[in-house]
Amino acid sequence: MLQALMNLLSLCWRPFGQHDGERLDQIGVIGATNFVGRDGLLWYRDIGKYATGDFSLAVVQANLILEDHFQIESGQFGTFVGVYDGHGGPEAARYVCDNMFNHFQATLAEARGVVTADTIQRAFLQTEEGFTARVSELWSTQPNMATVGSCCLVGVIFQRTLFVANLGDSRVVLGKKVGNTGGIAAIQLSTEHNANFEDIRQELKELHPNDPQIVVLKHGVWRVKGIIQVSRSIGDVYMKHAQYNKEPINAKFRLPEPMDMPIMSATPTIISHQLQPNDSFLIFASDGLWEHLSNEKAVDIVHSHPRAGSAKRLVKAALQEAARKREMRYSDLRKIDKKVRRHFHDDITVIVLFLNDDLISRGMVLEPPLSIRSVHDR
Repeated sequence: MLQALMNLLSLCWRPFGQHDGERLDQIGVIGATNFVGRDGLLWYRDIGKYATGDFSLAVVQANLILEDHFQIESGQFGTFVGVYDGHGGPEAARYVCDNMFNHFQATLAEARGVVTADTIQRAFLQTEEGFTARVSELWSTQPNMATVGSCCLVGVIFQRTLFVANLGDSRVVLGKKVGNTGGIAAIQLSTEHNANFEDIRQELKELHPNDPQIVVLKHGVWRVKGIIQVSRSIGDVYMKHAQYNKEPINAKFRLPEPMDMPIMSATPTIISHQLQPNDSFLIFASDGLWEHLSNEKAVDIVHSHPRAGSAKRLVKAALQEAARKREMRYSDLRKIDKKVRRHFHDDITVIVLFLNDDLISRGMVLEPPLSIRSVHDR
């Protein structure tokens, strides 16, 4: 009977990426509350446990192949959260999901278990180097791998410090209790690299003073070289290495002038935040959520409802707003299939981490360890 129950739980959890041969206790999903639900193109896990609190998770698909990937790794070392928003295809986000944490673990071992901004940055750069090597290997047979990239948002909780590292325009927002008022403040912790922001355009112009076309306004949207909105990513090697900006890649990616220096970067912006007792929760999400919800609205939704189902609630609020903008009903939007759905909203990934200050302050870690990674090629 017990084995039958374990097998059932295993089948229920597989959509979120359990690999063949993994034991359930290795990924921390034993228990009746640790189930996965599905509502059309929306997958969710209402509530679960990580090292120092609860989490909620939801993903909705819009593209033909889901280009968002994610992971949560949690144990004695702390907690590692990644949201990887692919563009041009899922390959770069998939590669990051498969390799970023492994590089982080290796650099952490070299640093004797102490997390710093440097250990995180090294993991990013090693992941970039690995993906670039893969593009080189496949250049003769799959040259368009050079045009695939991924935004990359990583959060690491180590003791009482939260590190946030970001490339691109995914975002993490902190929900912070306001004294004893019962109110909640929304504080954005990540820096975004999107050419629609004036400071990013200025940064690009300063890095490329002799290129008047480094940012171009097309159809009301600012783009780097008139091609891509984000200025930093993993991948997009056609914008970083001249040898990949030529035939046979698609003409729309080829620059009219020689590339004498990288245009895009894989160096993340990293901040550290000392966790406080009134820090309530963190919302990690790809830009598909923030396109439709403000920081304040998202934080209010989480704060005003039970923890269970928080991520799913945020995704549904974003979809309802996407439907409203198109003057349609949410129920009608739900009937639209993937690929066509991309005309209405992007893939959206949301991870909500609730912060248990008592566990954090005492240095206690919930067991068993947790390791969740998104499935490929959904």
